[in-house]
Amino acid sequence: MAEPGTPNSPGTTAPPGNPQHINPWIIAVAVMLSTFMEVLDTTVVNVSLPHIAGSLSATVEEATWTLTSYLVANAIILPLTGWLSNHFGRKRMLMMSVTGFTISSFFCGLAPSLPFLIFFRVLQGACGGGLQPISQAILLESFSPQDRGKAMGFWGLGIVVAPMLGPVLGGWLTDSYSWRWVFYINVPIGIASIIMTQLFIFDPHYIRRVSEKIDYWGIGMLGLAIATLQIVLDKGQEKDWFGTHWITVLMVVAIVTSVAFIIYELHVQHPVVNLRVFKDRSYTTGVFLMSLLGVGLYGTTVLIPLVLQTLLGYPAMRAGWAMSPRGIGSFISMPVVGIIMHKFDPRRLLTAGIVVCGLTLYQLSRLDLNAGFWNFFWPQFFMGLSLGMVFVPLTTISMGGIARENMGNATSLFNLVRNLGGSIGISAVSTMQTRFQQRNILQLGEHVNPFSAAARKMMAMMQGMFSSQGGDPVAAMRQARAALFGMVERQASMLAYNSIFLILAFLFVIMLPFIFLMRRPKTKGGAMAAH
Repeated sequence: MAEPGTPNSPGTTAPPGNPQHINPWIIAVAVMLSTFMEVLDTTVVNVSLPHIAGSLSATVEEATWTLTSYLVANAIILPLTGWLSNHFGRKRMLMMSVTGFTISSFFCGLAPSLPFLIFFRVLQGACGGGLQPISQAILLESFSPQDRGKAMGFWGLGIVVAPMLGPVLGGWLTDSYSWRWVFYINVPIGIASIIMTQLFIFDPHYIRRVSEKIDYWGIGMLGLAIATLQIVLDKGQEKDWFGTHWITVLMVVAIVTSVAFIIYELHVQHPVVNLRVFKDRSYTTGVFLMSLLGVGLYGTTVLIPLVLQTLLGYPAMRAGWAMSPRGIGSFISMPVVGIIMHKFDPRRLLTAGIVVCGLTLYQLSRLDLNAGFWNFFWPQFFMGLSLGMVFVPLTTISMGGIARENMGNATSLFNLVRNLGGSIGISAVSTMQTRFQQRNILQLGEHVNPFSAAARKMMAMMQGMFSSQGGDPVAAMRQARAALFGMVERQASMLAYNSIFLILAFLFVIMLPFIFLMRRPKTKGGAMAAH
C-alpha cells in the first residue's frame, strides 16, 4: 500500500475516488475480477445450450431463455446502477452485486430443471448488471486524470476480450467436464473479488444519497422499456419479427414506455437516471459511437463462427480458437494505447482505429468458400489491434468532461447503450443473413436450369458419380439435384455473409465524421482537468 501523498508520484494527493491512497492498480485488479467474470457470462453459455437442453429435458429453443433472461435482467439494472450506488453506497452495492452473482452462479450449476436455472439466471443477470459501470467509474476516479488512458486500457481488456474468450472457455469446460462447470468456475473468482473489494475499495465523499424519495415511476417505466426491447431483439428473428403478434405488442410497449420515461425523467426533481449528462457534447457523441461499435463488434462475433462452422466445417472448439486472434490483438493493443495515449490527441488514435477496423471488415467481405485459417486470422488480429485504438480513446474522451459526482450515472448509460448496440447488432446480422441468403438462392438458382450448359454438365457429372456408388438412376438423379442445390445454398450463404461484412465496414465509415463533434481534450491523452 502506498504511503499517504504518494499514490502516483511524490508530492501528489490521491484522486478523489481513492481516498485511502491505495495503489490504483490494486483497485483495478479488485474491480476487474468481478467485471471480467460478469462479461464472460454473457457468451460463455452459448455453446453449452444443446448440453443444457439435453440434460434438463428441454428443447434448444426453450434453453435459449437462459440467455434471454440473463440479458433482460442485466439490461434493466445497468442504467439504475448510478442511482443505486448513491442510494446504498458504491462499495456496499459492489459487494452485494458480486456476492449475489457468485451465489446465483453456484445455484445455476446445481439446477435440476430449466425453470430453476432460468430463475437463478435472472438473479445472476440482475446482480451482474451493476458490475460494468461501477468498475468503470471506480477506475476513472481512482487514477489521476493523466493516467485515465491506462485505466481504460486495462478495463477494456476485460470488456472486449471476455466476450471472445467466452465461447472457447465454455466449449472446453462443457466438452471436458460438464456444462455445470460453466457456472461453478465463477465461484472462486467471485470469492477472490469479494475479499479484495472489502479490503481495497472505499467510497469517495461525494457518493451520497441525494434524496430519500424513490422514483418508483421512473424505475418501473425503465424496467418495462428495457425488458420488452431486449426480448424483442433477442427473439425477433426466431419469431419472424412483426409477423408474430406478441413481438409487435412488445415493440409498441417498448417505444411508448421509452418516450414516456424520457419525458418524465427530464421533469422530475430527483430522477432515477440523470439524462442531463447528455448535455455534454463529447459524452453524447461518444455514447452514439459506442452504440455503433457495439453493433459492429457483437455482429462480427456472431458472424465469423457461423461462417467457420456452417460453411467451412469447423467444429465448435476449433471455431472458438479461430476467433482468438481478435482477443490477442486487443490484449496487445489496449495496454499499449493506454500508455502512449497521453502523447497524442486521442481523436487521432480513434480515427486510425476506426479506419483499420473498417478495412479489416472489408477484407472479410472478400472471402470465399476456399478461405483457410490464415485468411481469417490476420483480419481478426488487426481488428483486435484497432479495437484498442478505438475503445480506449473513445471511453476516455467521452468521460473526460463528466463531473465526478455524475460518473456513476454516466458510466451506467454508456455501458447500457453499448450492450443494446450489441443486441441490435446480433439481431440485425441474424436477420440479414437469412434474408440475403434467400435472395441469393433465388438469383443464383435462375442460372441453374436445363438451358445452362454448365448446369447440365455438372448435373450429369454428379449423377454419374452417385450411380457409380451403386444407386439406381432415379435415386442418383435425386441425389444429384440435392447436391447441386446444396452447392447453390452454400454459395448463396457465403455471398450473404460477404454483404453483411461490407455493410458493417460501411458502418465504421459512417462513424468517422462524428469524431469531429467531440471536443479536443484540454490536455493530451484525454486527461481533463479535475472537477
